[in-house]
Amino acid sequence: MKRLTAGITIALSASVATWTAASDDIEAVLQNSFIAKNQATMDRLERDAVQTVCSAPRGMPLDNDTLTTLREQRLNAVALPANGHYLGDWQRGAEVAGSGRGLQSNDDPTQPNGGNCYACHQLAPDEVAYGTLGPSLMGYGARGQSEAMLQYTWTKLWDTHAYNLCSHMPRFGAQGILTEQQLKDVMAYLLDPASPVNQPAE
Repeated sequence: MKRLTAGITIALSASVATWTAASDDIEAVLQNSFIAKNQATMDRLERDAVQTVCSAPRGMPLDNDTLTTLREQRLNAVALPANGHYLGDWQRGAEVAGSGRGLQSNDDPTQPNGGNCYACHQLAPDEVAYGTLGPSLMGYGARGQSEAMLQYTWTKLWDTHAYNLCSHMPRFGAQGILTEQQLKDVMAYLLDPASPVNQPAE
């Protein structure tokens, strides 16, 4: 048993060393392959603590204390609506959810960013082109509008890493992708009973 344990330890150490060397090579390739253009600057290659941890290869053991600390930091950094009101206009929210513009080198930085929500989620029942990386959000408003539900949904939009550390969902609020008003409008699109999201499929 001791030999097996020692063998596993050596193998993991070798894997970490190999990953570290490969990571340096990958970093160099990225730095040499990308160029800054308009608003797509080189800081897009800089990883924060969460992205660094979540970029580790599959099978590499992660420290649970580190994961817990990072998750708590993200949760504590969530900024709830300044005036305490979570819901805006669902019609504007539909526009934000359906727009994929923003933050690319050829986008006009004076124009508002979109959420591009349909790239990963089905929202309205009549939508025929949508991604499936995320769950369907049809009927999301059935969850109600309790304070707990409003805070949960807002936090998911603001910084989903507060709940799911290595989620692929953009951190719309934390990274300044969407404004507070846009987030309120998307909240209304998800939760307002009049929104198409909450209408029965025909």
